[in-house]
Amino acid sequence: MKLQEKLIFEKSRPGRTGYEVPTTTAKPIDPAAYFGKFYRKDIPEFPELSEPEVIRHFVNLSKLNYSIDEGLYPLGSCTMKYNPKINEKVAAMEGFCAAHPYWPERQVQGCMRIIKELEEMLCEITGMSAFSLQPAAGAHGELTGMLMVKAYHDSRGENRDIVLIPDSAHGTNPSSAHICGLHVVQIASNERGGLNIEDLGKNLSPKVAALMITNPSTLGLFEEEIGTIAKMLHDVGAQLYMDGANMNALLGKVRPGDFGVDVLHINLHKTFSTPHGGGGPGAGPVGVAGHLEKFRPVPIVEEAPGGTLRFNVNRLDSIGKVKGFFGNFGIIVRAYTYILNMGPEGLKAIAETAVLNANYLRVKLKPRFNLPYDRICMHEVVFDDKRQAPKGVSTLNIAKRLMDYGFHPPTIYFPLIVGGALMIEPTESEPLEELDRFIATMNTIADEAETNPDLVKNAPYTTPVLKLDEARAARTPVLRWKPAAK
Repeated sequence: MKLQEKLIFEKSRPGRTGYEVPTTTAKPIDPAAYFGKFYRKDIPEFPELSEPEVIRHFVNLSKLNYSIDEGLYPLGSCTMKYNPKINEKVAAMEGFCAAHPYWPERQVQGCMRIIKELEEMLCEITGMSAFSLQPAAGAHGELTGMLMVKAYHDSRGENRDIVLIPDSAHGTNPSSAHICGLHVVQIASNERGGLNIEDLGKNLSPKVAALMITNPSTLGLFEEEIGTIAKMLHDVGAQLYMDGANMNALLGKVRPGDFGVDVLHINLHKTFSTPHGGGGPGAGPVGVAGHLEKFRPVPIVEEAPGGTLRFNVNRLDSIGKVKGFFGNFGIIVRAYTYILNMGPEGLKAIAETAVLNANYLRVKLKPRFNLPYDRICMHEVVFDDKRQAPKGVSTLNIAKRLMDYGFHPPTIYFPLIVGGALMIEPTESEPLEELDRFIATMNTIADEAETNPDLVKNAPYTTPVLKLDEARAARTPVLRWKPAAK
């Protein structure tokens, strides 16, 4: 670690303090009396710093962060798009942020109305019959959806315990299926990056509960045979589960419910522009076709006599609760605001612009970076490092070098079926000028990889922390501050 890096964190000096107990001409004030129950005579192993030093430390740390408010955040499969500030203002309104989940229904009718109307909006956008807003993230939505699929088959007395999952799926898909007690069978992709229909047919049987397919896929490709796939599943009594994490490419253009999807989860923190990442708030609502509606988690918001709303918990076929209270309500408000603000034409423009931006990058970067699936993409495009590898330059090196030029790297080494993957998603947020700046930087790195590969291999050079021992960091992580040994 560089000396300046160490100094960022090791600022404690004996005797420095951020407070001073006042004195009088008569006698000193007893700190214990002054601070009362908050006073501690000894604070062992705490850093000793003045107030300005503490403030400057955290302000300087904040400057080391990168966010979508600074520039392009091209994480493929994550849809790190700009979050309009109006969403935050509305969610911060006292009637929303101060509402307590234990308040009686008569006091939260407005909040309940937003939950119900957002469910209705999502039904209209996706073509599904009903939604649950309880799940707190995409993977949580997957789990909820598969629990409903399992409950559906159990209600029919069918012992179906196999879930088919494409080799290009999100990694959480098989985990969600396993947690439900289901067994996963992987289905291969074809030469165009789509699901291999022949392999699917070989694996269909009365034991199959569902196929979990991501569409558009993690390769950024629309599943061309989705109608055929849906029919093949339904013909053997299986369900079609769609991982809708990439709905950003479909808004206003295609509705999954219309091409035979039985269960769909979407990510409000991706498609509908609410906060994303850092283990913080999220939402993964799940939509279902009509025959699965009765299995939705409770409580369900519904109309009561007289036009008021109520929470219905008395649903015998429900899979029960999957989240405390009623989901992440603040995220629900943000998504509701975003959808109302965009309107039908705005949502359609999101998909059109996101797909246009991704294909612009595909065409402009194709001359310098290998494109494993050379076809029109959707919201994201996947390259690999095959052209740079002969010079010893890897995907990781390219990602690190991007940081020297002020860009957050794209997703790397995913999807797993593409060796050395560079997964780039520009979203609809980026103007042409920002895309061109990114393209120019990528081309510069391609030039460097040819003429001076060591320059790329030893990157980054300008970041606060340079090369890390990743194996050591994984095995012996430093997760909290400790005082220097005396």
